[in-house]
Amino acid sequence: MALIPATVNDRPLFAEVDMGADSSAPTVRATVVQASTVFYDTPATLDKAERLLAEASSYGSQLVVFPEAFIGGYPRGSNFGVTIGNRTAKGREDFRKYHAAAIDVPGPEVDRLAAMAGKYKVYLVMGVIERDGYTLYCTVLFFDSQGHYLGKHRKVMPTALERIIWGFGDGSTIPVYETPIGKIGAAICWENRMPLLRTAMYAKGIEIYCAPTADARDIWQSSMTHIALEGGCFVLSANQFCRRKDYPPPPEYEFSGADDLTPDSVVCAGGSVIISPSGTVLAGPNYDGEALISADLDLGEIARAKFDFDVVGHYSRPEVLSLVVKDNPTKPVTFTSASVKTEDFQK
Repeated sequence: MALIPATVNDRPLFAEVDMGADSSAPTVRATVVQASTVFYDTPATLDKAERLLAEASSYGSQLVVFPEAFIGGYPRGSNFGVTIGNRTAKGREDFRKYHAAAIDVPGPEVDRLAAMAGKYKVYLVMGVIERDGYTLYCTVLFFDSQGHYLGKHRKVMPTALERIIWGFGDGSTIPVYETPIGKIGAAICWENRMPLLRTAMYAKGIEIYCAPTADARDIWQSSMTHIALEGGCFVLSANQFCRRKDYPPPPEYEFSGADDLTPDSVVCAGGSVIISPSGTVLAGPNYDGEALISADLDLGEIARAKFDFDVVGHYSRPEVLSLVVKDNPTKPVTFTSASVKTEDFQK
């Protein structure tokens, strides 16, 4: 397969990689998007997502994976005015603006994303900030190529200061969707380092493991390779590539402890990558700029890898080690009947 160059702002946008696919097994062309949010501007971010989807579709992509928090934004460098025992007025206002940029699920933005997936005939995996009342969740949405919304995964464990702005997902949103192009699921950023969460997804038969992230460190590549080998699955990790100028200027938006940043300073270097079930890097990692990174996935590689190691099959020891997943929704308030709910609201 030839290299097909395209550019955005004179930077490489798309590179295809020939992985020597076996013509007797199904092959899926997949793309991971490495691009930045238009921060605090969700309509503009949706417009950008559509441009990127159109570009990927023009090269024959069947599956397109976007980074963590692409819609709504990853608030890199912000502390929302929080110290132990104290919050600031500016931090509360920062959260109000961030809350306003998030999306309801379902909602009009979800409808538009579904329409995009149908228009370009792609399976779409999109990182969003989900608004549920006044609590936000870091979420991945799934869409099929016919323009249908399939469902979502909420990040079960936000990392560090993420916990002051995002709620915690529960076991009811750890889906793996069976599709004509393979069984697709996702885990977000550092929850990929949670062995029990990965095991739950392996038990659901995941074949195309999507890993939207905000981690651009070199060591992230080791985690992605390990998951591909451990799960006998393809791993598609998508991260944003951001410069300081992709966020609002100070004082509206401050990068805590980084006063020396220039508008062109790179604040997230990407590192998006596609890895095969044998641990072979098929495309990426890319640290050069915004890009669409694509490879053809020979689904026959899954069976070849599982012959060596099937973590929830022939290489398991359930009589020694087992896992129970509590996959029911957890709610803080449950009303036993509609009449009780009505009476309570009338009091």
